[in-house]
This record gives sequence, structure tokens and C-alpha cells, in this order.
Amino acid sequence: MTASTALLTDRYELTMVDAAIRAGTHDRRSVFEAFGRSLPAGRRYGVVAGTGRLLELIAEFRFQDAELDFLREHGVVSAPTLDWLADYRFSGTITGYREGEIYFPNSPILVVESSFAEGVLLETLILSVLNYDSSVAGAAARMVSAARGRPLAEMGSRRTGERSAVAAARAAYIAGFAATSNLEAGRTWGVPTMGTAAHAFTMLHDSEEEAFRAQVAALGPGTTLLVDTYDVPEGVRTAVRVAGSELGAVRLDSGDLLTLVSAVRSQLDELGNRDTKITVTNDLDEYTIAALAATPVDSFGVGTSVVTGSGSPAAGMVYKLVARQNNAGEWISVAKKSPEKATHGGRKHPVRALSASGIATSETIYVGAAAPSVVPGRMLHTRLMTDGVADAAYTGPHGVESARERRAIALRELPPEAFRLAAGDPALPTVYVDAEAFATRR
Repeated sequence: MTASTALLTDRYELTMVDAAIRAGTHDRRSVFEAFGRSLPAGRRYGVVAGTGRLLELIAEFRFQDAELDFLREHGVVSAPTLDWLADYRFSGTITGYREGEIYFPNSPILVVESSFAEGVLLETLILSVLNYDSSVAGAAARMVSAARGRPLAEMGSRRTGERSAVAAARAAYIAGFAATSNLEAGRTWGVPTMGTAAHAFTMLHDSEEEAFRAQVAALGPGTTLLVDTYDVPEGVRTAVRVAGSELGAVRLDSGDLLTLVSAVRSQLDELGNRDTKITVTNDLDEYTIAALAATPVDSFGVGTSVVTGSGSPAAGMVYKLVARQNNAGEWISVAKKSPEKATHGGRKHPVRALSASGIATSETIYVGAAAPSVVPGRMLHTRLMTDGVADAAYTGPHGVESARERRAIALRELPPEAFRLAAGDPALPTVYVDAEAFATRR
């Protein structure tokens, strides 16, 4: 493997380019759009995630000698197309929703304007990033809401692929999680990291007390001690005896948490450790987190559920051609008419319509060559990449922090029903408006 991301794609992207080059249509100016026809089952809103990561991957989308040799050896494309790929650099424009923004069915999350060949090559990469990261972020945001202000840590690296683990940690942090157990996510994206010890550390030692003393000696009394390896009440007593009143927290990773958390809280209080926190990490999802809301739990650690999108490992996004130029240079709106997969053609200019009190009322999408100069609401598209160069404001660790802030701001605009965990319709309707007709009316 090389540093190039060019083969992180499907074969038919390249065979389309090959056929288009043969037909002389590969250079037609085109507009592609990434969107979801619907939200994952039961969700009332989605969270855009992966954008900053995607922009960096596009910068590395280059066909180097190793990639070209593979394509040549396997006869994937013709010699003229190999020559074209050797010089490939995405030089188009990408606009879209800022990372961390809220989206709804048919929201034009990412818009790519380029030649047909340049834009179509990015389809698989765009969808693989946005589908996974946005699914994780959408699930994580629901967990954050269910936690009612109590911190959550992402700890699902062992439940997904090694690269997906980093992406998931990043997406969960954007969605409001406080930290991750994944060190690469900390190094690459600046996500705060956390972690202390597992059951294996306790079982390594001759006694639970010996294990706790070793951990406290290394990490200090403010550490979190895992108290359910053997007997929870005895584990709590031992933890307090070893760390004293400065014990930071105890962790519960098994058992009936609804009753166990309350029992441990009472025991800690009786032992004089009223400031010692309780964190739980036992196969949690948004529903179990909500069920624990009435207990004295202080923080949550979530693994499998968050990295698998809580049952929806992909957000269901697609990438479609929506407009192209003809031979005369005129823009033509194009759309699929397939039953149940029909698309809306044309350039789109999305606006979050807001009430007088600042609460979102609809996802209004103006369709036309240009956006209206004045619209009621908040414009959602921003320029992410110009002439193939990404806006540095949206990449790297600072881009992650910006996305985290955007998510918090956008969520405050949603109506209360958006945060119900029960399955329901999207919190906002998606409304299409003809941009030219709207401008004429005004």
C-alpha cells in the first residue's frame, strides 16, 4: 500500500472515465451532489461528519506508479486513460454543509463542480467517508442528548476496523463526546484521550487490593478503579481503602446497572467518598443511557453501539449527477426517474428557515443556477475547496474543534421533538423552491 487514496474506490468509477474519454465527454462541466434520501431508521435529524477528513483524503487522491502499474496489469482501463490518470489532480470546487451541521432527507450535503471525469472519480471516497462518519455522529449525538449533560467517552476501537476506529472517535467527539480511548485519534485529530485499566490488570495481581495499589501508585488516587472484576461491594470497599477520599471514580462494566449504580452510590457515600464519581461502560446505547438518567451515574463509556452507528452503520447517502453543460456550454438539469430512487436535478441552495425566536422550521432548498440574493433563514452552503485546494479552516484538529462547535450551535436551533428517542419523522420538512420564481416574486 502507498499513501495514495486513489484505489480506495470502485472499479466502475474508472471504467466510466475510460468510456467517457473514448467518447470525448469526460471534460463536460458537471455538478455532483451527495445527499441522503432518508435518515437512518427512526432518526429525526442527522449530523454531518467526515468533511474535514474527506478534504485531506481528496488531496492525496493521486495515481502514482504503483497504482498505475496495478491498473495496467489488470487491464482496468485503456492506455490513454492511464495517461490521463497519471496527471490527475482534482481541480474543481466543493461546497457543502459545514462539518457538524444538522441535515435532513435530501439535504445537498456536498456539491462537487468539476469536469465529469474529475468529479465521478471521487464518488466512492466521498460516500465511504460521509456515510460512516455521519452515521456515527448521528448516533453519538442522540447519546449525548440522552446523557443530559453527563460526559461520554468513546471506547469502541476493538469493535470496528482499525482505520474506522479513528474515524469513529473523531465523529463521536464532533457529536459531543468528551474523549476517546483511541490514541491515533488523539494524535491525528486532537481528540482528548482517556483510559486506565481493564480486568486483566486486576487478575494479573495476587489480589484486587494489590492491583489497585499498583494503579494508584502509577496514576494517583484520582484515577478510576474498575470494581466489578470479582465482587462489587468488596471492590468498592477495597478501592476506598486504597485511594481514600481522593478516589476519582469507580467503573462498573457489568451487572444490572439500574440497581447497581444506586447501590454503589450509597456505599460510597457511607464510606465518606461523596465526591467519588461513578462511570459505567456495559454495552450502552442511547436507550440504556436514557434509562440510566434517573440513577446517580456520573459518566458513560460507549463502545460497540457508537462505532456501528447504533444499528445504522451507514447513513444511506448517495452521490448523483444533478447538472451538466451541453455542447453549447448551457447548463442542463439532470435527474433519475427510477421508481423509489428519483432525484431532484439542478443546482441547489439550501437554507435553514427559522422562526422569529430562532427555532428551525424547515429545510428550504432553492433550485436554480444562482441562489436568491435575500432569503429568510440561514444559508447552509459554504465553500470547502476551491480549484482543488481545501480551505484549511475545515481540516486538521482545529477543523474538528470548529465542527464540534457548529454541531452545538445547530442543535440549539432544533425544535424539542427532534430529541425524542422514539422512532418518528424528521424534525423538519424538506421544502423545494424555484429560485428564479422566488426572486421574481420578491
